[in-house]
Amino acid sequence: MSTWYSGQRPITLAILALGGEGGGVLADWIVAVAERAGHYAQNTSVAGVAQRTGATVYYVEIYPPSEVPASAPRTEPVLSVFPTPGEVDVLIASELMECGRAVQRGFVTRERTTVITSTNRVYSIDEKMALGDGRVDSAELLTAAQTAGKRVIAANFMEMAERHRSVISAALFGALAGSGALPFTREQFEQPIRGFGKGVESSLAAFADGFDAAASPAKPLRRSQPIPLTLGPRPVSAEERKAAEEKRRNEIALTEPAALVGPKLQPLATRVLDLPAPARSMILHGLVRTGVYQSFGYAERYLERVARFAALDQSSDARLTTEAARHIALWMCYQDTIHVALQKTRQKRMERIREEARADAHQLVQVREYLHPQIDEITDTMPSRLGARMARSNLFRRFVNKVTHKGMILNTSSVTGYTMLSTMARMRPLRPRSLRFVREQAAIEEWLGLALRAAETDPELAREIVECQRVLKGYGATYAHGNDSFEKLMTAATDLVGTPDAAERLADLRVAALADEDGARLRAKLAA
Repeated sequence: MSTWYSGQRPITLAILALGGEGGGVLADWIVAVAERAGHYAQNTSVAGVAQRTGATVYYVEIYPPSEVPASAPRTEPVLSVFPTPGEVDVLIASELMECGRAVQRGFVTRERTTVITSTNRVYSIDEKMALGDGRVDSAELLTAAQTAGKRVIAANFMEMAERHRSVISAALFGALAGSGALPFTREQFEQPIRGFGKGVESSLAAFADGFDAAASPAKPLRRSQPIPLTLGPRPVSAEERKAAEEKRRNEIALTEPAALVGPKLQPLATRVLDLPAPARSMILHGLVRTGVYQSFGYAERYLERVARFAALDQSSDARLTTEAARHIALWMCYQDTIHVALQKTRQKRMERIREEARADAHQLVQVREYLHPQIDEITDTMPSRLGARMARSNLFRRFVNKVTHKGMILNTSSVTGYTMLSTMARMRPLRPRSLRFVREQAAIEEWLGLALRAAETDPELAREIVECQRVLKGYGATYAHGNDSFEKLMTAATDLVGTPDAAERLADLRVAALADEDGARLRAKLAA
């Protein structure tokens, strides 16, 4: 049998998009443009894993029209159904981490690939579940794409789409048209959108913004250019942004304390002016947090605790006081059922949900909470003695498990659901009598006492003791593991007082405690 091959290769495009972002529509639009121009085109998809551990990969191949000899066994080309590493001409990513995944998988090559990526972030499960700051640095992701690809077009296409009440696929489609990577005109690209029949004007507006972002010579990024994190005359590093934000907060703290704390906490805000200036911004934010969480008296207790560190802090940058202000507020505002109920029923939350849902004033919106209360969360809210007794009761434990083991769905926007949550939120005056409140306050005082004793001779060790609060996170098993690691760290800190390099050694142990959820790395460090 005779064979025939024209020598041409198809144009290949890989699209990585999350659920609800219109990745399938984008692939269909690309195929429609190609077929209307007389090209052969095909698109396929491989679904990603749920819960944001991976995006769906949509793959498009476009084969240019060519003359086929009469002796050829077939008249249409055979196109592939999945991207091959090293053979992708255009990589489109709806989110920066997915761009990084594509680079890691070999889809991006220096000789061939034009990369179009949105710079917005939707954090992955691995990033969210990390005990420490598990976020991947955006600058590193962009640098990896720039190093690996032939050309990089990076912009916040999600913001463009939201500005026009559209979806990101429309803005990415515009960027593809503006990139010149495909041999079609802008009018040809716009035809599928007009024929789609849904949200045409908003999609065309987002398309136009994406087209301009890619077509503008100042915005596409090439390997010879630095990666700007923000628009401006030069790249701004994460450290510079952090310093600028801290400077802004300190300026507010020095001149406008009332703007942060409001009139109810104003008497406490004036006392902050007697504390070290570099720490005032953090202290004011801590006042607001503790005041909203519980009461004026609770915020006053917070301020007194911070002042104990300020009295011992002799450094010019007041780093010990600043970290104490941060971590004391975080611990004092632990998550319990009362606080969760308060957050879920706040008017601003409801307004934000309506805004994100793009609901008009006449439209009804339902908000359903998926809850799975554990026995500890229930007994911790009870009065101290009753809660301790119920926590030891096997009968009560079996009853709670029978009622809640499948979880609960609560309609917050209904009269019944809202009443239940708002009633729980109004139990704040009873919180100081609860089992967990008594336990947490005792633990906080023990932690602060150890840090203050260390501060008298070793301020750096004291700061590390304060920062060990970072391991106390989450709820259920995660919180239990964190609590166990925290106790081990405090025991180690007690032994390290007065020893050389105590702060560095405790910091090393803290990093180990944050490396995994069950504390295995910390136990190995302590055993070594």
